Amino acid sequence: MPLRDNTADHAATDRTFQVDLRGLVDLLSHHLYSSPRVYLRELMQNAVDALTARHAIESHGAFGIRLYADGSVVRVEDDGVGLTEADVHTFLATIGRSSKRAEGIAEQRADFIGQFGIGLLSCFLVADEIHVLSRSARTPDAPAVEWRGRGDGSYTVRTLPASARPRPGTTVTLTPRADAEEWTRPAQVHALARHFGSLLRHPVTFDDGTGGPGAPVNPEPAPWTGTYPTPGARSRALAAYGEEVFGFKPLDTIELDLPAVGLKGIACVLPEAVPAGRRHGHRVHVKGMLLSEQAEEILPEWAFFVRCVVDAESLRPTASRESLYEDDTLAAVRDALAERLRDWIARAAASDPDLLGRFLQAHHLAVKSLAVHDDEILRMLLPWLPFETTDGHCTLDEFARTHRTVLVTSSVEEFRQVAAIASAAGLGVVNGGYTYDRELVHRLPEIRPEATVADLDPATLTAHLDPVDRETELAAAAYLAQARDALAVFDCDVALRTFQPVSAPALLIDSREARHERTRSQLAREQEGGLWGDILGALRQEAPRAQLILNQLNPLVRTAVAIDEPELARTSVEALYGQAAMLSRRPLRPAESSLINRSFLDLLAHALRKDS
Repeated sequence: MPLRDNTADHAATDRTFQVDLRGLVDLLSHHLYSSPRVYLRELMQNAVDALTARHAIESHGAFGIRLYADGSVVRVEDDGVGLTEADVHTFLATIGRSSKRAEGIAEQRADFIGQFGIGLLSCFLVADEIHVLSRSARTPDAPAVEWRGRGDGSYTVRTLPASARPRPGTTVTLTPRADAEEWTRPAQVHALARHFGSLLRHPVTFDDGTGGPGAPVNPEPAPWTGTYPTPGARSRALAAYGEEVFGFKPLDTIELDLPAVGLKGIACVLPEAVPAGRRHGHRVHVKGMLLSEQAEEILPEWAFFVRCVVDAESLRPTASRESLYEDDTLAAVRDALAERLRDWIARAAASDPDLLGRFLQAHHLAVKSLAVHDDEILRMLLPWLPFETTDGHCTLDEFARTHRTVLVTSSVEEFRQVAAIASAAGLGVVNGGYTYDRELVHRLPEIRPEATVADLDPATLTAHLDPVDRETELAAAAYLAQARDALAVFDCDVALRTFQPVSAPALLIDSREARHERTRSQLAREQEGGLWGDILGALRQEAPRAQLILNQLNPLVRTAVAIDEPELARTSVEALYGQAAMLSRRPLRPAESSLINRSFLDLLAHALRKDS
C-alpha cells in the first residue's frame, strides 16, 4: 500500500516574533548601555540627526535644541525635520527601524550620528512612558502628531491641530520614575548635556524651570576650529582645553587633523611617566557628540604617553554608540595618528632639545619600546635616550664618545656586581637589565658605526684585574685552599687579585645562567636514577663556577690571608663571601643567609674572647 503524502495536512504558517519590551529594556540596560545616563545622549543625538535632516531640505534657518528639566519632567525639543503620522507608525512603533531610512534621506545617512533605530528605547531606563509631539517640516500643512509609548509595549497615536505645535520639529517628554532621580535632577541633566554635547555644532540650551534665560550647553566651539592671532595663542588655547578636559597641564599638545575622515583634535602629552603598557582611554566625539571617554583603540599600544580628544565624521560607532567599530577605516585612522606622534617626536628632536629632554625624562620607557620596533625613531632618538652606566645616568651618545667599546650586562644584578670595579678599571659598562635596554644598546653601531658593543662576561672583567706577584700568592696559598673548601658548597672558586677601588675587599662574579645551571645539576644529582633526573641530566651544560675574587690591595684582605687559625680563616672567608653577595644585590639563597648570620656571630664571639 503506497504511503500517503501528508504535506497538505501540515502546511507551514508564517508567524511574527513577539517582543517582550520590558525584557528588551532590561537587556539594553544591563548589556548594551553602560549606564542609564545614556538616555539623554540618545535624545540629543536624535535631535541632532533631525536638525541635520532639516538642513538637507532647508539650508537656511536658525535651528537648535532646547533642554528642560525641573525635577518632575525632562524635555528635549528640536527644530528638526519632524514626523508625520505615517512616520510615527513606521519608525516609533517598530523596534530597530531608524527614521534615517526615510525616503529622501537614505542617501544622506553618513551625515547622521545614529544608525541603529533603537535609541529611543533607552528612555525606558529612566521613565515608564515616553511622550512625543512632532510636526513635519516636509509637509507644511501636516497636523501635529502625538505618540505615547509605554514600557509594557503599548502605545497610542493621535493627530492634533497644527496649533498644538506651531513650528516644525519634535518634543520628547519623560516623566521620570522615582528610582531614576539620580539621572534626571536638573543639575544632573545639565551636567550630562554638557558632558555629551559640548562639541555639538548646533546650539543647545538648558532651562531648569526657574524662569531665567536658558543656559548654553555648548557656548564655545571646539578650540581647533577657531582662528587665533598667533601660533603661540593657538597653542595656549589648545593646552588650556586639554587641561580642562583631562585635569593635567600637558607637557605639549599635538594637533591632529585627518581631512580624509573629517577628524580633528589634539593629543596631550602627559607630564609624568606612566607604567609601561598601561593604556589610557581617549575622548572620541562623532559629529560633535561624545561617543566614549575610554576609546583605547584610536591609538596604538605604544602611544601610552598621550591622551587624545578628537571629533570625527567617518568613524563608525557600535550599536551602543559607546565605542568604535573595528574596521579598515579605524585601522587607517590609528596608523595615521601614530604617524602624527612620530612627526612630533622628530620635530622636537630637530628643533626643541629642551622639550625633547623633558619628554624623555618622563617617557623614556615608552620611547624605548617604540624604538625597538621603529627604525626611524631608533635613528632619531637612540643617541638621546638615558641609560644607567658606569659613568652614571647619561645618553648613549655621550657614553660612546668616552668608551669606544661599550659593554652591556644582561641583568641589573650583574651590573650591580661589577659597576664599581669596572668603573675603576676604566671599562664602559651599560646596565642592560631594564626592559628594552640591552637590545637597544646592541643597535648603537647602526647609529655610530665607530662604536663597538659586546656583552659583558666574567672573563672580560677578570682579564682587567691585575694578578698578584708569585710570592704573595704562595704566602696566601693555605688560606685560599681553606677558602675554596669552605665555599665549595656554593660551587664557588676563590682567587686573589689586585683591583680598584681599594675599599672593595671582594668581588663576587656569578651570572644568573651559571646559578641556574648549578641548581639544575643539584636537582639532577638528587633525582639520580629517576625519569626527572634523566631529563635534567640531559639538559645539563658546562657552566663556569662562581668566583670570589679577593682584593689584595684591601687592608682587611691582607690581614685575613695571613690568618693561621683554620676556624677563624674559614669564618673570615664566609664573611667576605656574604658581604660580596649582599653587595651584588641579588636575592640570597637560604644557605647564604644562614652563612652570613653564622659568620657574623662567629666573628663577634671571636672578638669577645680576644678582648677577655
